[in-house]
Order: sequence, then C-alpha cells, then structure tokens
Amino acid sequence: MKTNGTTPKVRNGLVAALDIGSTKVVCFIARTGGDTGLQIVGMGHQLSRGIRSGTIVDMEAAADSIRATVEAAEQMAGENIREVIVNLSGGEPVSRLIAYEISIAGHQIGDADLRQVLDPHVLNHGRPADHEMIHTLPVGYSIDGQRGVADPRGMFGERLGANVHVISASGGALRNLATCIAHCHLEIDARVVSPLASSLACLVDDEKQLGVTLIDMGGGTTTIAVYFDGELIHTDGIPVGGMHVTNDIARGLSTPVAHAERMKTLYGSAMPTPSDDREVLKVPVIGEESDSEANPVPRSMLVSIIRPRIEETFEMVRARLEEAGFDKVAGRRVVLTGGASQLSGVREVAGMILDKQVRLGRPQFIRGMAEATGGPAFSTCAGLLKYAIRTPAAAVSSPYRPTEVPNGRFGRFGQWLRENF
Repeated sequence: MKTNGTTPKVRNGLVAALDIGSTKVVCFIARTGGDTGLQIVGMGHQLSRGIRSGTIVDMEAAADSIRATVEAAEQMAGENIREVIVNLSGGEPVSRLIAYEISIAGHQIGDADLRQVLDPHVLNHGRPADHEMIHTLPVGYSIDGQRGVADPRGMFGERLGANVHVISASGGALRNLATCIAHCHLEIDARVVSPLASSLACLVDDEKQLGVTLIDMGGGTTTIAVYFDGELIHTDGIPVGGMHVTNDIARGLSTPVAHAERMKTLYGSAMPTPSDDREVLKVPVIGEESDSEANPVPRSMLVSIIRPRIEETFEMVRARLEEAGFDKVAGRRVVLTGGASQLSGVREVAGMILDKQVRLGRPQFIRGMAEATGGPAFSTCAGLLKYAIRTPAAAVSSPYRPTEVPNGRFGRFGQWLRENF
C-alpha cells in the first residue's frame, strides 16, 4: 500500500501505533516477525488534552498527553521507541477517485510502470491547494481497456490504466501533528486516516467484498469508510462525536461535564424503555458541593437529551453518503465501532435511520491484547498495527473498477449499476 509515496517499514522487531483522539490517546507497542506474528508487548492510554474534533488546538497540552501515553507503553514493553504510526481523524480529509492511463508501447509491464501510473505528481492534480496527500490506494487496473486486471505485472499491452483512491488532508493540520510528535522526541513512520485504520481492525474479508460502510464514532469526530469489491473506495468524516452527547447532558441537566459523562456511561441510552419514567437519577448541580443538593431527574429526561444528538449524527452520515453517491454502492451492511458506539441503543437508531443491517465492530484479537483494550474504543490503534505489517504487494493485487469516475450521487451510482449489472 502506498502512503504518500512510502510504506511503513515492516520490521522483524518493534512497531508502535499511536492513536491521538479527542478524548483519549492510546499507544500500542508490538513485536513483529517470527512464528507468533504480531504480539502486543506494551500499551498505554491517557485522557486527551489539547485536541478538539481530531485537530490539535493546544500544542503543549497535546504533547504532554502523548508523552505520558508513550512512556507508559515503553515501561510496559521495557523498550524505547523512536518512530510511531499515527492516525489522522481531523484536518478535513478529502477523498477522491482518480482514473489515469499511460502508454506502455507493448512491452512487458513491470514495477516501474506501476510507479509511473501511480505518479504522485499526476494524482496531485485537482486536490485542494492547501492539502497534502496522505494515501494513494490503487483500486484496480486495466490493460488496453480490459477491466478486471488484479495484478498487471508480467502482462503485455499498449495502455495501462489505474483507478486510484487518493486521500488528502490540510497541510497545516499535518504540520501541527508532526511538530507535536517531534516535541515528544518521536518521528512519524506513517500517517493513516482513522477510518482506514479502524476498518483494518474490525472488518472481515467477506464484508469488504460484498460492500460495507464502517462508521467510527469517536469522542470528537465520526469518520466513515466505504468498501466495495474488497477495496476502500470512499472516506469521510463529520466533527460530531461522543463528547457532544456529554456536553448536551451537562447543559440540559446543569451538571458538571465529568458527572454528565458518568451518567451517559452508566444510565444513558438512545432508545426509550417503559421503565424510564419510574427510574430516578440524582444529578449534582454545578457549583454545589453537597450531595443533598442533587436534583432528582427521571431517566426518561436523560434519554430525551441523548437521542436527538445520536439521530442527528446518523442523519449527517446518511446525508454525506448520499451526497457522495455511495449510499447504495456499499450495500445494506454497516459496522459501528469507536467508543461512542458502545452507548446503549446506538445500534438500533443507526439501523432505523440508515435502513441497513448494523453490527458492533470490535478489533480482531492480537496476541498480548488486554481484555480492557479489546473493545470498540481501541479499534483505531489496533488497526494501525495491522497497517504496519501489511506488505506493499497488497497495493497492487486489487480488482479493477471503472476508469471513468463521474461526480455526484447519480453519476457514481449509475456507473456502479452499469458495471455490475
């Protein structure tokens, strides 16, 4: 897989993954190679500071959180790390499908031809002026117009075409991220957009082949990845997450944010139940120190605050998918992951609004992973480790998709119908 012209170095040693989120920072250190494959030997996680909606807003506070997280993982592993594979959930990433074709004059296709057809200078054409390329993901090849070529190397033809998924992000956000990592005396080995990382951890091959939409519900952002025919064909994100639900509760009940988070976790739900009116919760009031001043509030009021925000989130996701033309292409399957997806009733609300079959996605087991870090909240970090051990050859063994990539909902959906029926 190409990532801004490079691939993470596959080591027979240590690899470190760093998930910088709006509510928490997580670091996994794993050992690669040998008969055991990937094995986690160190992990650390801390509350996130200086991060808002996936973007660094306070460099010093963010660096302190990252430094404390990495040091905890290093102590557990008994090793020091110098490079990390880091996620990117902010920076307003833009996802584009680009078709490109070159002349090969009848000679046998080799790696040099693949590098030419995936030339970053060509793929950079049309990207926003202030953006930098994060990923160039080949999603298919053609030879002399013949589609369905999985790996063109060794074949002959006059014209070699490629359909490439290019993901770029704001250059300022990327430079802030690199500077923050450098303040922690670390280097960035590779940058991976969060929905790609989470999908590597949670999705199974059959889902990717048949079409699936992964929705990663984080603390400050909700990101989207669309797969079809085994390939990632679209990513997107909205600046809404679990912290927005917490803030709604804090405002609606006039209670401290910390207690609002506790109430959401212990008693919150996006789906009402008949017993909600009978169950009374004690809600501390902001500024009051005595528990006797707590307000009695029925659980139904808590649910009535949570549900509209969850509905709004999935309505925004649905609108983004419709606007991009990928609401039908991905089939009727949705996988929810991320910390905010664990809220009771979220899966049911997603199914109703998106009109799809929904399951909760957890990261596939990695040796050494603690039970406490095996939930949806740790999908991105686990996926970063999966990304680290992927071989570059995987980037060129992919089925071909149509060369023309029309813009707009009906253009892309109509193209998909023509190519598959």
